[in-house]
Amino acid sequence: MSKPKVLIAFYSRNSSTELLAKAVAQGAMAEGAEVRLRRAREFVAPEVMRQVPEWSERASEMNAKYEAPTEADADWADAIVFGTPTRFGSIAAELKAYIDSLGGLWFQGKLNGKAGSVFGSTSSRHGGNEATLLSLYGPMAHLGLIIVPLGYADPAMFAAGTPYGATHVSNRDSVMPGAEDLAVATYQGRRVATVARSLRVAQPVPEAA
Repeated sequence: MSKPKVLIAFYSRNSSTELLAKAVAQGAMAEGAEVRLRRAREFVAPEVMRQVPEWSERASEMNAKYEAPTEADADWADAIVFGTPTRFGSIAAELKAYIDSLGGLWFQGKLNGKAGSVFGSTSSRHGGNEATLLSLYGPMAHLGLIIVPLGYADPAMFAAGTPYGATHVSNRDSVMPGAEDLAVATYQGRRVATVARSLRVAQPVPEAA
């Protein structure tokens, strides 16, 4: 049986969400999945980015490591995992722009039946982690993805994260994800890969003409 294919499409400015994305990827690969790790791109003017300390530099560093997610990536995948920092209690505009770009695949029904999951980070405690993850459930439902929450099926869930997806609080970028946060993200990758494999097995084989 071929490997399940997992796309992890994320946006990160200060590495918190990036580190969660890498842990999700590690978990998926541990379950035998083929993984594409992609970073959504900024669309604001360079002069705006330069007004925020280190934004341009960090964006350049991450863009050198990760390709931008494409429509072809989503078509290729058996599972799509979205990762985003919180912006006023909702999805970062950079990731939302990528989701909006999938309208063609949605129209053709090509995303129906794929697995979908989410993870995210906030700068402050009670800064909207769960609200942001739940706000991603809506677009995933419209795209036809089968949403994969985490529940409490792994011991890691009793130390960090949420039942909706892995999370982290950076305390204004002063704290990077710790071992407990990353354990939840790794579990999420394993769980998504396992579900994606099961969905592939369950798909009916087309009858010969």
